[in-house]
Amino acid sequence: MTFTNLFGAPPSELAATAAEARQFSPLCPGAEALEAALPASLQNLTVLAPPGAIERRRTLALALRALAPGAPLLVMAPKDKGGGRLARELAELGCPCIETAKRHHRICSASATGDAAAIDAALEAGAPLFLQSLGLWTQPGVFAWDRIDPGSALLLRHLPEFSGRGADFGCGIGILAHKILRSPKVTHLALVDIDRRAIELCRRNVDDSRVTLSWADARALAGLGPLDFIAMNPPFHEGGAESRALGLDFIDKAAAALRKGGTCWLVANRHLPYEATLARNFREVRVVAEEIGYKIIEARK
Repeated sequence: MTFTNLFGAPPSELAATAAEARQFSPLCPGAEALEAALPASLQNLTVLAPPGAIERRRTLALALRALAPGAPLLVMAPKDKGGGRLARELAELGCPCIETAKRHHRICSASATGDAAAIDAALEAGAPLFLQSLGLWTQPGVFAWDRIDPGSALLLRHLPEFSGRGADFGCGIGILAHKILRSPKVTHLALVDIDRRAIELCRRNVDDSRVTLSWADARALAGLGPLDFIAMNPPFHEGGAESRALGLDFIDKAAAALRKGGTCWLVANRHLPYEATLARNFREVRVVAEEIGYKIIEARK
């Protein structure tokens, strides 16, 4: 059958989806929220399940809550990214399935049903929560949801006191924003993230009139500049695979958004070859620090 409701981007050869399928992934800017779908309102759904266990079980529970009883459900994941556990997790939620394998994916086909108590437990386990160790609201599935990742921690130690208008590309739950906004010289900070949940968490975590929030792919966002500064921990994975081009695109976008004399501060894994792109876009580039497999770079336009 052709599915008209979609979560994520399942390989086209594994799932037939309508050209105008409704998208529900929080990683697709503009998509609908599966959390907001009325119970038993969807007539079908195909899901590329997330790799994280807590997030994946919550996604399955949201799907079963949103689907009409007996509606077709197709769920898949790469074998090494949770696919091997899909059938068991669906069974634990009260939804037995038929499991097949193709193109390194496990694929589960089911008619929607479910155990209400198990579904509620999975929804609660993956819901937003206030984490005392961070002092912030967070949620399983958001990048580094239960810790400050080492790269961001190193960047926090070296960020200068900024002034003027700036942005945080890939802001997450607002870790860098708190440090940046300590400076009274900062007049505006645009927080941008491709994950809707991160932006929603920032609404709770960053209470400052100088901030604007954008659920968007930073690479495609228009109208930001000219900016005085940009801070970022650019992603280098897309669709579960390493993508060096992703970080390079972030650098190009930062350069385009900065005024002449503006600065970009970024952290990157030491092995990532960003220097040539930085040199092409900026007149001054310096490595501020190299520690624990990361490098901090300041680039001035």
